[in-house]
Amino acid sequence: MAQALRINIQPFEIFEFEQLDSMFSNMNQQHVQALLVQNQDVFGSRRQQILELAAKGRLPGMYPWGNWTAAGGLSSYAPSDPDLYRRAATYVDKILKGTKPADLPIEQPMKFEFIINLKAAKQIGLTIPQSVLYRADKVIK
Repeated sequence: MAQALRINIQPFEIFEFEQLDSMFSNMNQQHVQALLVQNQDVFGSRRQQILELAAKGRLPGMYPWGNWTAAGGLSSYAPSDPDLYRRAATYVDKILKGTKPADLPIEQPMKFEFIINLKAAKQIGLTIPQSVLYRADKVIK
């Protein structure tokens, strides 16, 4: 899809958190235009540092969970936390009623939320089109 849209995707890998500053510096030197943080728990422990580096580099970002957007990230498209908790509660209920966990089906998230943080957009000098704001499930002002 990226090729069809003429978007160049450049993966950046880090193996130690000490590499974050230099990775963002490299992104700036290569004129990277946007950031997509993958859904990996390891990044959660450095969420604030990643958000600060993205803001400093004026890099619009899409993040893996809504709490990243609430903490200052530009946007997220992720499974709905309340929906995940409700689904987990039904599993707990079934297990407490005697169902073996191994007998329960594996489910994928069914509800996703698109969240935009207008404060973050303003901080990096980005204007979000109204048509995009209408599509958002939540807009942080």
